Amino acid sequence: MLVAASTNCFAHLPLQEALGKLVDLEFSSIELVLSESNDELKPSQIAADLTEAIARCQETKRLSVISYFVDIQAEGAEYFEQFKAICKLAKATKVVTLTVPSSPLGTPFNEEVERCKALVDIANTEGIRVGLLSMTGCVSEDPDTVCVICDHVKGLALSLDPSHYVYQRENPPDIDKLYKYVHHIYLRDTTKDELQVRVGLGVIDYGKLVNNLAKHDYQRALCVDIVPQDDVDHMAELRKVRLLLESLLI
Repeated sequence: MLVAASTNCFAHLPLQEALGKLVDLEFSSIELVLSESNDELKPSQIAADLTEAIARCQETKRLSVISYFVDIQAEGAEYFEQFKAICKLAKATKVVTLTVPSSPLGTPFNEEVERCKALVDIANTEGIRVGLLSMTGCVSEDPDTVCVICDHVKGLALSLDPSHYVYQRENPPDIDKLYKYVHHIYLRDTTKDELQVRVGLGVIDYGKLVNNLAKHDYQRALCVDIVPQDDVDHMAELRKVRLLLESLLI
């Protein structure tokens, strides 16, 4: 396992400035966020000019890109065309993990399965693995549903965000059944009432998570995804969680 950070940690900054912050924090591996809300790495721009996108994704101040988070706002055929371009980008930049959001809660189960199958089929042509993000308010908020979808869609993995199985839950579900599907993981500290709290003030058991992942031979990234908060030293929080996670891997 290795410790990485998402550029979402500094989504308010231009990409090169965000990368500089992560270098200062001594991260060596990163996840790049590809989103229409991102001025520099929009899925629509990637589809329009793949060569330029590849060049941008290689300008990372020697940080190793280990995954992409893919937030496509297009619909219908255009959605899949943009995803196809991102898979080509991933192959060109030697990245094998893409995380995609799950559909909103209320989406018919069969519709979500078919969407995931289509994404996996496209990704397979480039040797890319798709991970479905676990998230409150989405189809993936229920661990049992996640298991059924991953079993239905051969090759689909889970990008586990354990915070979303704690936040707003009176009785957090058992997620042990999910570890065998995990291909990527996002980490921050969380309570029932707040999705993100200062490291050490929440209930996320990092040691237990790492041990459970190790039991399933997980050898990929522990991706820190902590956004700025008022009256909190953001850089100190990121440094603290990096050191904590690295200590668990010794």
